[in-house]
Amino acid sequence: MFTGIVEELGEIVRVTATADDSALVAVRGPLVTSDARHGDSIAVNGVCLTVVDAADGIFTADVMGETLRRSALGALRPGDPVNLERAAALGSRLGGHLVQGHVDGVGELISREPAEQWETVRFRLPAALARYVVEKGSITIDGVSLTVAEVGADEFAVGLIPTTLKLTTLGAKGVGDPVNLEVDVVAKYVERLLGARLTDASGATPSTPGVA
Repeated sequence: MFTGIVEELGEIVRVTATADDSALVAVRGPLVTSDARHGDSIAVNGVCLTVVDAADGIFTADVMGETLRRSALGALRPGDPVNLERAAALGSRLGGHLVQGHVDGVGELISREPAEQWETVRFRLPAALARYVVEKGSITIDGVSLTVAEVGADEFAVGLIPTTLKLTTLGAKGVGDPVNLEVDVVAKYVERLLGARLTDASGATPSTPGVA
């Protein structure tokens, strides 16, 4: 479990293809590897990965083909910056919101509107996720916990403060760039629970999007 508060801007060192359409990814992140051990969880652009090895400020993780296909990790190349966060510790402050590190879908940055103190950034999202995104609700974009400012039929906007622009990958994203999206898990659970009641009335249960 994570909070969506990025600890460090890391860098992809190498991506090595392995069997079964998977890959071994090496990521540079001196802070998040300072206490990392085999089996620990680190979110890379919002995707929960398991540490295979960590040494000299670099950790490696196996990435399944399913994750490469259903998240934007498959598009990463050596030298690309990535948002990094270690798993939350019990008793720590919850600065963002509850983030699982399970990507629900890939969105696309469609516009940036600079202002004096912040920047409004708009994203297109998959139709299956639109019902989980509400104004003033929480959403995770490339591992960053953000508050939804506006909602459209197939898009939404967030406001990025200078700190977020400077310390995460979102400051350098351009129009057309893909981003990992994770909607609020509470919304999905509520839908699932209500779906059982709706089934009794209509015989059809709403589907829940898959995760990476």
